[in-house]
Formats: sequence, C-alpha cells, structure tokens
Amino acid sequence: MCGTNSSSMAPSKSLNMRVSVLLLLIVCGSAEAFSTKKRKTVVEEIKKINENGPYIGLITVYAPEESAFFASGAFQSDPKHPFVDLAGRRFRVGKVHNKKVIYVRCGIGLVNAAAATQNMVDMFEISGIIHFGIAGNANSSMSIGDVTIPTQFADTGLWDWLNPNGTVDSSDFGKLDIGNYNVPRGEGQNLLGHVGYSTEQFYSESGDPNTPQRVIWLNTTTHWLNLAANLKGIRLERCVNTSFCLSEEPKLVVGLKGATANTFIDNAAYREFLFQTFHVSSLDMESSAIVMTSLSNGFPVLVIRGLSDLAGAQKGDNHIQIFGPLAASNTARVVIEFLKTLPNHQHALL
Repeated sequence: MCGTNSSSMAPSKSLNMRVSVLLLLIVCGSAEAFSTKKRKTVVEEIKKINENGPYIGLITVYAPEESAFFASGAFQSDPKHPFVDLAGRRFRVGKVHNKKVIYVRCGIGLVNAAAATQNMVDMFEISGIIHFGIAGNANSSMSIGDVTIPTQFADTGLWDWLNPNGTVDSSDFGKLDIGNYNVPRGEGQNLLGHVGYSTEQFYSESGDPNTPQRVIWLNTTTHWLNLAANLKGIRLERCVNTSFCLSEEPKLVVGLKGATANTFIDNAAYREFLFQTFHVSSLDMESSAIVMTSLSNGFPVLVIRGLSDLAGAQKGDNHIQIFGPLAASNTARVVIEFLKTLPNHQHALL
C-alpha cells in the first residue's frame, strides 16, 4: 500500500531510508497518474462504443461457455472498437445476426455475476440482458443436453441456519431438517439442526429508495419469454463426439423454474429436496443475481441454460466434465437463434 507514517522515522535514519521513501512516493504518484490516465482512456472508448448503441448485453460465466459461443462463428467483432477492458473483465463489442451486442464473461458465483451485470448496465448503452451457460439438472423428467429458459429464479443460498431446537421463521419459504437424512433415519439428535430458506431483498428503480421488497421469485421478462417459446422446435446436438451420443434428442423447454446459490450441487438428496420444495428444474450459481440486477435497473432479462448433469445421480465424478461442452454448445445455439428472430424494433421492450 502506498504511503508511510512519517512520525515513526527518527532523524538518525540513514540517507538510504530517506531515498527509499522518496522513491516510494514517486512510484505511488506515477501509479496514481497512470491509473487516472487509463480510466480516462477507457471512459473515452466506452463513449465511442455507446454512440453506436443500444446493444443487447450477453453474459456467460466461464471459459467453456465462452468457447462454445465463439466457436459458432455467429459473433462478428466490431472492426473499430472490438473490446474494452473494464474492472478486470473484457467486454467484447460486435454483432450476432445483425443485432448489436456486447459480450462479457462474468466469472463464477453470485458476486461476480452481479458485479459484471451492474458494470454492463452502468457503462454501456444496453437495451436488455441475455444470460446463458450450463446448469445442473434437478428435474428427472429433463435430460442431459436439454436447454431450459426459466420464467423464475429463486436464490436458495439465503439460509437461516438454526440449532436443533430452533424455530424456522414463518416468513421463510422452505425448511430443511438435517436430521431427516440420518442413517438409520430418526435415530438420535442431529446437531446440525434446521435450515430455513429466507427471501431476497429486492431494490428497484420503480420502488422507493432504501425500501426493498421481500421476494422469493425473480421473474424473467415475459415479452422475451413469449418470443423464445417460438424456438421450441429447434434442433439440438445429441453427440459429444463421433462415437459418444445421447440416447435421445435434446429439447428446448420454456417456462420452468431455476435455483441459484453459491454452491455447486452434486448431491442427489439435496437436489431432490430443492425440486420438491421449490419445484425448480435447473441449478446454477449466477442466474438469480443477473436477473435481480437487471430488473433492479429496469432492463429486460432472459436466462438460457443447458443441462449438463442430473445433480448427484451419477456414480463417480460429476458428468459436467463429459457433457458440459455439449450443453454449452446447445445453449449457444439457442441464444444465437433467439437473437436471429428478435425484431430490431422490439428488443428494448419489456
């Protein structure tokens, strides 16, 4: 950290110490000047990019999803302003089927997702957000390779973790009794107690400042969901490679529910609990944050997730390593087709 406590330096300190402090101040001053100059350059670049807006914001999470999207060849980079680096992320500017887009990879987890989305809507001329990637499957009627476009998301990571004799708050949406999973069941006391699932505090531009609503479900944009429903017959890939294929053709399903938490879920019992309690079909670590941030700022939002595994159902390692690329590829295909069919004059409508 730049700076020093001058009161701690006695007059007898050597000349070398004084020179070191002087050099430190010079370096710190130069770093601050460089940082200010860099920020100014970034702001000027963004200003030029925004002159050609509005854009649709595209957000993925990690490298395999990004690779699948760019491997499609649908993204055409802007020749004058191909990208701008902001807050450690690269925002790429271009077009998909003649729709102007700005793409970013946010990184894993709720904080990264919310931060990248807020950067997107604050800094760029955006008309709406499409978030896409892969997800775990909580619904046994869905299959690996299927793509889901949910209507709602719940944050299932907001827990009130109580002691064995604690009482779950009446406002909590769900309750998980850890002791119900004892083996043998019902024998003895489980000191892990109970988990109550709390509600989100949703802040919105349409509401009063500093007055959040308590919500369980965050809704994606109805207008975009209706447009996406027209894609249900889209053909999705079922083969990982030339010798390894799924037994059934994957399908696109519009209108289910999803759950988000900062937890990678690879446990069948917990997956079944989430399905029975929240009636969710997809499990991920980012979507609810992106939906809530978009809605808080008044932007339409759609989430498209490809299923890579039935969480915890496999023997051995999770199937995400095998089927993740296929799920990412099918998801990218749906995103690209949605952008293709999205009318230019409607993409900003709620």
